[in-house]
Amino acid sequence: MQSLRDPRGMITDINVTPMVDIMLVLLIIFMVTATYISRKSIDVQLPEGSTGRDPSASSLSVVVAPGGKLTLQGEEVSMEDLRQRVPGLLQTNPDAEVLVDGDRQVEYGRVIEVIDALRGLGVKNFAASVEHVAGAAPTPSVP
Repeated sequence: MQSLRDPRGMITDINVTPMVDIMLVLLIIFMVTATYISRKSIDVQLPEGSTGRDPSASSLSVVVAPGGKLTLQGEEVSMEDLRQRVPGLLQTNPDAEVLVDGDRQVEYGRVIEVIDALRGLGVKNFAASVEHVAGAAPTPSVP
């Protein structure tokens, strides 16, 4: 194939490869930072843990903030609102995992109350958020 050159020897075709490279890098940056923006909208001091995994893409987020305030998918709700809204969310995805973020200053009983209410609504999969501690050895499980 012959290059598009004008009679004076100038290249007249446009090379779009650098633009595509830049756009892909920007796309990756936005994808990575979007998860941090949505997860850090509520100030919660999570407990620490050395093991864990990333939440699944089909997870619902429930935050138990200091003072026992509840947040579902980033919106503050009461316990009654939580009981009314979760069944509708489960209809679209019955196998959804609920990610419970409990502040370390919240009473353990309040977190269990929320988990118990969710389990009563039909939630089968739970995960607890923790701050990852690098280098800590996992605690052996008791049989």
